[in-house]
Amino acid sequence: MFWIIATVVLFIVALTFLLFRIEDLSHLDKETYSVRTTSPSAENQNVLERLKEMRRAGIGLRGKARLMALRKHLDSLSDGLELTSEFRRCDNPRGEWVIAPGCDTRRRILYIHGGAWAAGSSRSHRAITNRLSHIANAAVFAVDYRLMPEHRFMDGVRDCREAYTWLVDNGPEGAGEASFILVAGDSAGGSHTLGLLAWIRDSGLRQANGAVAFSPSTDLTLSAPSNRNNISTDPMLGPVFGGLSKIPKPVIWWATLAAFRISPTSPVASPLLGNLADLPPILIQASTSEMLLDNARRYAAKANAAGSQVELHTWSDMVHVWQIFTPVLPEAEEAFADVEAFIKKIEAVNRESEMTHT
Repeated sequence: MFWIIATVVLFIVALTFLLFRIEDLSHLDKETYSVRTTSPSAENQNVLERLKEMRRAGIGLRGKARLMALRKHLDSLSDGLELTSEFRRCDNPRGEWVIAPGCDTRRRILYIHGGAWAAGSSRSHRAITNRLSHIANAAVFAVDYRLMPEHRFMDGVRDCREAYTWLVDNGPEGAGEASFILVAGDSAGGSHTLGLLAWIRDSGLRQANGAVAFSPSTDLTLSAPSNRNNISTDPMLGPVFGGLSKIPKPVIWWATLAAFRISPTSPVASPLLGNLADLPPILIQASTSEMLLDNARRYAAKANAAGSQVELHTWSDMVHVWQIFTPVLPEAEEAFADVEAFIKKIEAVNRESEMTHT
């Protein structure tokens, strides 16, 4: 009996290392990065209180009921804000057009919301999409990709791919080629954003002019040091995912494979582990206190080493995806001013390139 059990254990161990071959990326942690070292504004305390409300929404609930409570709470985040954009539903693909007054609808942004691939919607992130439409002078399409657990992880990926392909040739008024296109997303949606760029490149499609990722998840293997070191300083992700640090990583990898039906080492689920060459300019924003900090740092370092242009801009002690608290939070306004400057920079480079080739 002992030998049977030992053989089974050895087989599982060997299979684990065969299926989940993890690239050693620890050398990327040596890369330096700049940090905005100003102290959090007074309004940041209000943001922390809102996070407590989010956690209280799920107290006493379990399973699907708890998930539905979280989804409902997220969808209410933009309630009460004075949003001046037009919000127009779209059924194929599913999502919502966000159109600032007078914006150029030939300029388009695909926005992919976060929510751990199980929550969030175009409605929950209206504060972000409204702001993006204004600063980019563009029509934003916030895709409502299919969520887990009702659907498979890859269903959501396919929805994002189809939305991008459609957006290149369609605007809010109908068919018409985009003159400028940006892909943006936060957290889980940031992961979809970065994975989408690689898919566009490999598919030979028209590449986006640039991309923006707010606190992206880039590595589902949880190998980055901040996944453990920043648990206590991350008021959003720490209470929910901090317990994973006590579980052996191979167990997490198998659980992820079972839940996502895709290996956590796949570049589709973990863009950090893929080919990061020949990507468009990317801006990543992250906080020093969040669990996903090193996911952003490692992605930026590896992509730049591969020849892509990735800027990582880091704020001190902000909550995960603090940009969603615009316009109440001054640091969120700073973040969007940073995004606006990034967009202007890539447009200037594009104009210079066009002049060179004419």
